Amino acid sequence: MSIDLLLGLQWGDEGKGKIVDVLTSGYKIIARFQGGPNAGHTLVFNGKKHVLHTIPSGIFHENKINIIGNGVVIDPVILRNELKNLEAEGIDYKKSLLISRKAHLILPTHRLIDAASEKSKGKNKIGSTLKGIGPTYMDKTGRNGFRVGDLEAENWTEKYSELKSKHKRLIDFFNVSLEYNFEELEKEFFESIKSLKSLNFIDSEEYIYQEQNKGSSILAEGAQGSLLDVDFGTYPFVTSSNTTAAGACTGLGISPNSIKEVFGIFKAYTTRVGSGPFPTELFDSNGERMGKVGNEFGATTGRPRRCGWLDLVALRYSCQINGVTKLMMMKSDVLSGFKSIKVCTSYEYKGKKIRYMPYDINDNSLKPIYDEFEGWENDITKINDFDKLPMNLKKYISYLEKELNIPITIISVGPDRLQTIIV
Repeated sequence: MSIDLLLGLQWGDEGKGKIVDVLTSGYKIIARFQGGPNAGHTLVFNGKKHVLHTIPSGIFHENKINIIGNGVVIDPVILRNELKNLEAEGIDYKKSLLISRKAHLILPTHRLIDAASEKSKGKNKIGSTLKGIGPTYMDKTGRNGFRVGDLEAENWTEKYSELKSKHKRLIDFFNVSLEYNFEELEKEFFESIKSLKSLNFIDSEEYIYQEQNKGSSILAEGAQGSLLDVDFGTYPFVTSSNTTAAGACTGLGISPNSIKEVFGIFKAYTTRVGSGPFPTELFDSNGERMGKVGNEFGATTGRPRRCGWLDLVALRYSCQINGVTKLMMMKSDVLSGFKSIKVCTSYEYKGKKIRYMPYDINDNSLKPIYDEFEGWENDITKINDFDKLPMNLKKYISYLEKELNIPITIISVGPDRLQTIIV
C-alpha cells in the first residue's frame, strides 16, 4: 500500500520530469499532486525534447495511468495545447489520463489578476510566471474556487459568470493599465473546456485508495522545488502551493503512513528563476558558463536562470523537511571543465557561523562559506557506469553523501533519458 514521492529540493528546474520518465517503468500510476502550468517538466528521448506543464511525466509510457490530482490547478487552454502535442506524437491519452474532480481551474480572469497584481508591485514584484496560479489558489483557500467537477453541472456557466464579475472588480482595484482582448481570451477558454470535458474525471482520492488496496505501485510527482514551498520556502518569493512531501498528502488525499520512499532531486550546482534571495549566486564567468553549458532557461517562461554553486545549507534543509530517503543528482556533466568547484557548507549570519536556514536569507548580513574541490576535465556525457566516472567527481559525490547522510542513487550526465547512471 506504499507510495513513493519525487520532489525537487532547490528552487525548481532540478530535472524532475526526466527522472519520472526514467522511473515510470517501475510504477503503474504516476500522480501529480500540486502546482499548475507554471511548472515545466522537460523530457528528452529519441533525439527529441518534450515539455509538459500539467500532465504527469509518465504519459509517454504505454499501459500507465497518469493522474492530475486535486492539489493541481489547471489552465484548460494550456492543457489543450499539451493534448494537441501528445496527439501529434501519436500518444493515446484518453484512457491513460485521469483528472481529479477536486482540481481547481484557472480562469482567464485569474491570469489578468496575476498580471495586474504583479504590475502594481513595481520594483517589488515577486517574479510571477503570470499564469494565474496565485489568484487561483487564493480563490481555493477563499472558498470561491471553480473546480473540475463543477463542469458536470448543467448551470456551470452561471458559477463561472459570478466569479468572472468578482474578478473584474478586483482587476479594476489594482488601477493599472493592461492590454488584453477579453472576448478572445474567453472564447479560447470555452473552446478548451470542450477538450477538458472529453477526458475522464475521477474522485482521485478514492481511486488511489482502491489502487493502493490492490497493491498498485504509485509514484507521486511534485512540481517546482522545496525552496518555493509557500510555508517553508523563501517567502514571499515562493509559489502558492506546498511543494514539499506534505503537499502530496493534501494534493492526492493519501495518508502520511502510506509514503515509503522520498526521492529528492537536486542539481550539482544551484539555479533560480525570477526574483528572491540566492546566497550562492554567481555574477562572474563561472555563473555564465553554468548557464550556457546547462542551457539554463525556464521551460515555462524562457527566462534565463540565475546560476551559482551548490548550497548545502539549503539542500540539507530541504532533505530535513521532506524526509528524503534517496538523492538524485542532475546535470553533473555541466560542471565538467571547471578547474575548481565550490560548495557552500554554512552561512556567516549576523557575526555567527550557522548551518541552518534562518528566517530571512535575503538579509545582507548573510554570506556563504565555501569548501573547494578540484574539478574534472573529462566529458562524462557518454559514461553509463559509475566506476568510470572521473575520480574527482566520485569524490564530490562521496562528500555530498557524507554531509547529507543520504545515498545518491541516480546521477544524470545529460538531458536524454539514456544519459542516466543508476547506482
